[in-house]
Amino acid sequence: MQKTSEQYDAVIQVCRDLFQKKMKDYGSAWRILRLPSLTDQIYIKAQRIRGLQENDVRKVDEGEKSEFIGIINYSIMALIQLEKGIVDQPDLSTEEAIKLYDRHTTDTKSLMENKNHDYGEAWRDMRVSSLTDLILQKLLRVKQIEDNEGKTLVSEGSDANYQDMVNYAVFAIIHLNADSE
Repeated sequence: MQKTSEQYDAVIQVCRDLFQKKMKDYGSAWRILRLPSLTDQIYIKAQRIRGLQENDVRKVDEGEKSEFIGIINYSIMALIQLEKGIVDQPDLSTEEAIKLYDRHTTDTKSLMENKNHDYGEAWRDMRVSSLTDLILQKLLRVKQIEDNEGKTLVSEGSDANYQDMVNYAVFAIIHLNADSE
């Protein structure tokens, strides 16, 4: 599990660096996005990944890895929005946003470590395409929760689903990195 922890941290660092650079370019304009808008952005990225996995021809020269990075960052943004609420104007400095990003990735990694312990690193035997399908399934669950105005009877909420999407996307990137080595 030590190797998983190190690989996880390396993937999150790449995502964090991109998030921080985009914060410097655009500020926290994403803070105006309602949760369904973030969910839809993640859905678009997951659908594109699935398309890349199923189609032989690519018309845009970007691979799966950059889309998984987008899923991670949009999911962290959604977790921040769940915590802080939606605003009418950007309201976070880069430093504040990074502190929130770091806290949510730390919490999400802790969830991964607990599940990884219980499941015995079963994800290592999974295909990237299966991880993509699981992300899509989580997205459909979140959309249903949103349609139910955030209420669930017996299921975990949107936050746990966003965390799972982060973890599945990290696992996918770890697999893609291993395949390219």
